[in-house]
Amino acid sequence: MKFRTLGFIVTLALGSISAPLPAEAQAPAKVLRIGTLAPGARPAGPDWRRRWAVVEGLRELGWVEGQNIVIEDRWADAKPDRLPALAAELVRLKVDVILTRSWPAAVAAKQATTTIPIVIITAGDPVATGLVASLARPGGNITGLADLATELSAKRLDLLKETVPKLSRVAVLWNSADGGMTLRFKSIQAAAPTLGVTVRPLGVQEPADFEQAFAAMTQERPEALFVVSDVLTVSNRKRIFEFAAHNRLPSMYEGRQFVADGGLISYGPSFPDLERRGAAFVDKILKGAKPADLPVEQPTRVELVVNLKTAKALGLTIPQSILIRADEVIQ
Repeated sequence: MKFRTLGFIVTLALGSISAPLPAEAQAPAKVLRIGTLAPGARPAGPDWRRRWAVVEGLRELGWVEGQNIVIEDRWADAKPDRLPALAAELVRLKVDVILTRSWPAAVAAKQATTTIPIVIITAGDPVATGLVASLARPGGNITGLADLATELSAKRLDLLKETVPKLSRVAVLWNSADGGMTLRFKSIQAAAPTLGVTVRPLGVQEPADFEQAFAAMTQERPEALFVVSDVLTVSNRKRIFEFAAHNRLPSMYEGRQFVADGGLISYGPSFPDLERRGAAFVDKILKGAKPADLPVEQPTRVELVVNLKTAKALGLTIPQSILIRADEVIQ
């Protein structure tokens, strides 16, 4: 009897040793690392991260910084030549995925790695620029979102002509060092003859070039300005606004932020929406999907935004046909 009791105790002890540990004692789940690469400057303010659409989108999908993900941000501070080194730094950190904003950032990431998954947003036409093989079958390690910027360029010129019916000469300001931006310019240039408009190309590559572009417009007196958006024009938008206002130039932009800051009219995808959808791609990849198996998506939401205060300052009456189609009218 004593022997049986002793055997029972030994068996119970061995069983308790081999039993699974309580949940609270188990090894924590792996924390995954997300790299982001952008050509601009880090947003200002202490709570910028909380308000960043990408982070909000990740949070809605269950990815929380400090719990199951770490986000490594790299900003080029409007110096595109820094992007390759920043991309290489993310590769050395062995991030699990890289999310890029802009065509130059996407190119830098592509050149830095062929194995780490890359999610692109605001990179223009990724097929035409060679980032992916096709939208349906991107191939390689890159997927994400096309922003229809090239396809929408002709429509933007059409809307500008409708806003300024007598328009015959338009200056186009774009970053000529950026392949994605140059594709957009060529689309504008191709659409111009059909609309009876002559295009004056004003390529800029660095902040100092804006003064030369402004001088050319002062001399040639175009009737409107078309601004192609990238980090260079975005970071110099105050100078553009001031020049356009002083010279009473109606101006077309690609995104709402320009019009909210004082521009006249914009037509383009919602950038916060693109970033949230970019977060959805990151989520799928972190859960095991391969970029080559995720078709590149296109925007589902395009916004027409008009600033009536700016129109009044220009002495311009916005046609009713534009106002009734506007998604937002800023008073």
